[in-house]
Amino acid sequence: MKIVAICGAGIGSSGILKINAERVLKRLGLEADVTAAHLGSLATDAADAQIILTSAEFVDAIGKTFADVIVVENYFDTEELTRKLEAALG
Repeated sequence: MKIVAICGAGIGSSGILKINAERVLKRLGLEADVTAAHLGSLATDAADAQIILTSAEFVDAIGKTFADVIVVENYFDTEELTRKLEAALG
Protein backbone atom coordinates (compact mmCIF):
# COMPACT_ATOMS: atom_id res chain seq x y z
CA MET A 1 0.00 0.00 0.00
CA LYS A 2 1.21 3.50 -0.78
CA ILE A 3 0.24 6.58 1.23
CA VAL A 4 1.27 10.07 0.16
CA ALA A 5 1.14 13.11 2.45
CA ILE A 6 0.67 16.30 0.42
CA CYS A 7 1.36 19.92 1.32
CA GLY A 8 2.31 23.06 -0.57
CA ALA A 9 6.09 22.66 -0.35
CA GLY A 10 6.50 18.98 0.49
CA ILE A 11 8.65 19.64 3.53
CA GLY A 12 6.83 20.84 6.65
CA SER A 13 3.30 19.66 7.14
CA SER A 14 3.58 16.69 4.80
CA GLY A 15 6.68 15.58 6.72
CA ILE A 16 4.73 15.72 9.98
CA LEU A 17 1.87 13.76 8.41
CA LYS A 18 4.31 11.17 7.06
CA ILE A 19 5.92 10.56 10.45
CA ASN A 20 2.59 10.41 12.28
CA ALA A 21 1.06 8.12 9.66
CA GLU A 22 4.02 5.75 10.04
CA ARG A 23 3.53 5.76 13.83
CA VAL A 24 -0.19 5.06 13.51
CA LEU A 25 0.34 2.27 10.96
CA LYS A 26 2.94 0.63 13.19
CA ARG A 27 0.56 0.77 16.14
CA LEU A 28 -2.17 -0.79 13.96
CA GLY A 29 0.21 -3.50 12.75
CA LEU A 30 -0.02 -2.36 9.13
CA GLU A 31 2.72 -1.76 6.58
CA ALA A 32 2.74 0.92 3.91
CA ASP A 33 5.15 3.00 1.89
CA VAL A 34 4.51 6.50 3.25
CA THR A 35 6.02 9.47 1.43
CA ALA A 36 5.84 13.25 1.75
CA ALA A 37 5.31 15.29 -1.41
CA HIS A 38 4.28 18.72 -2.65
CA LEU A 39 1.44 19.67 -4.95
CA GLY A 40 3.77 20.16 -7.91
CA SER A 41 4.88 16.53 -7.78
CA LEU A 42 1.42 15.13 -7.12
CA ALA A 43 0.94 13.56 -10.56
CA THR A 44 4.19 11.62 -10.20
CA ASP A 45 4.35 10.90 -6.48
CA ALA A 46 0.70 10.02 -5.91
CA ALA A 47 -0.19 8.38 -9.24
CA ASP A 48 -0.24 4.91 -7.66
CA ALA A 49 -1.20 5.90 -4.12
CA GLN A 50 -4.12 4.26 -2.36
CA ILE A 51 -4.40 7.08 0.20
CA ILE A 52 -3.55 10.78 0.09
CA LEU A 53 -3.27 12.67 3.38
CA THR A 54 -3.68 16.44 3.23
CA SER A 55 -5.36 19.50 4.69
CA ALA A 56 -8.67 20.89 3.47
CA GLU A 57 -6.97 23.74 1.60
CA PHE A 58 -5.31 21.34 -0.89
CA VAL A 59 -8.25 19.06 -1.71
CA ASP A 60 -9.38 21.05 -4.76
CA ALA A 61 -5.81 21.20 -6.10
CA ILE A 62 -5.50 17.41 -5.88
CA GLY A 63 -8.37 16.99 -8.31
CA LYS A 64 -9.47 13.65 -9.73
CA THR A 65 -7.71 10.65 -8.23
CA PHE A 66 -8.34 6.98 -7.58
CA ALA A 67 -6.84 7.35 -4.09
CA ASP A 68 -8.87 7.94 -0.95
CA VAL A 69 -8.23 11.55 0.03
CA ILE A 70 -8.16 11.95 3.81
CA VAL A 71 -8.42 15.49 5.14
CA VAL A 72 -6.53 15.84 8.41
CA GLU A 73 -7.53 18.77 10.62
CA ASN A 74 -4.78 18.47 13.27
CA TYR A 75 -1.50 17.03 11.99
CA PHE A 76 -0.32 16.35 15.54
CA ASP A 77 -3.45 14.43 16.62
CA THR A 78 -2.57 10.77 16.08
CA GLU A 79 -5.99 9.73 17.38
CA GLU A 80 -7.67 11.65 14.54
CA LEU A 81 -5.27 10.09 12.06
CA THR A 82 -5.89 6.63 13.52
CA ARG A 83 -9.67 6.99 13.17
CA LYS A 84 -9.46 8.27 9.61
CA LEU A 85 -6.94 5.66 8.43
CA GLU A 86 -8.93 2.83 10.04
CA ALA A 87 -12.08 4.08 8.29
CA ALA A 88 -10.31 4.25 4.92
CA LEU A 89 -8.65 0.85 5.32
CA GLY A 90 -11.55 -0.92 7.02
